[in-house]
Amino acid sequence: MDIRTLPEDERELYNSIRKKYKLTFDRLQLGDDTVRLLKVADLEQFLDGKDPFANVSEFPFWIRLWDSAMVLSYLLHSLPDAKGQRLLELGAGLGAPGLAAAVNGFDVTLSDYEEIILNFEKVSAAASKLDNVQCTMLDWLDPPEMEQFDVLAGAEILFREEFFDPLLSVFRKYLKPGGIIYLAHDGGRKSLPKFLKVAENEYDISGKVQKIRKDGKDVTIIINRLLLKKS
Repeated sequence: MDIRTLPEDERELYNSIRKKYKLTFDRLQLGDDTVRLLKVADLEQFLDGKDPFANVSEFPFWIRLWDSAMVLSYLLHSLPDAKGQRLLELGAGLGAPGLAAAVNGFDVTLSDYEEIILNFEKVSAAASKLDNVQCTMLDWLDPPEMEQFDVLAGAEILFREEFFDPLLSVFRKYLKPGGIIYLAHDGGRKSLPKFLKVAENEYDISGKVQKIRKDGKDVTIIINRLLLKKS
């Protein structure tokens, strides 16, 4: 990736991040389309000696491109009638699903809870030559006012049970009537069935299991689609 091709603002962001961390770009191929994702090249440098397993709740999940995020990216990239629709990615991290949706024609808002995450997302959107992407800070406990969205999406966002109720409140606040929610998680995530049990009070939920091969092993990813129940 030739950094000189980035717009000035995103180039300054990149150079600012590069002063702290070694960086690299991953390429995510989506049929004939390509998304570029800015990533930390050296995880150990980012953790700065901290044990990532000492307190899992403090692990910076956003710095990894999760298998479920890739599967969700392929799904959002393939959805029909994307042009003119608005999509919000929750807990976007590196932003792969949202950027894939933007390539497909959605007007996308990537959201997360730290400025540094948004900075990575902004550089990735610019590197992918996407001008239909916004990035916004979104605290699920104090969500800002925004227009509602046709689609909400999230990959590996159900890792803390205390955030189930706030997330459901975010769904209520931001999903348009008739809108769709797509969630993608590793099949082994124990919090997923617990969340779906709570969510089924308000949503009709369908699920699809997809297996991918990685490092010689089968990985199971579960995609859930949530539709608000008709009253």
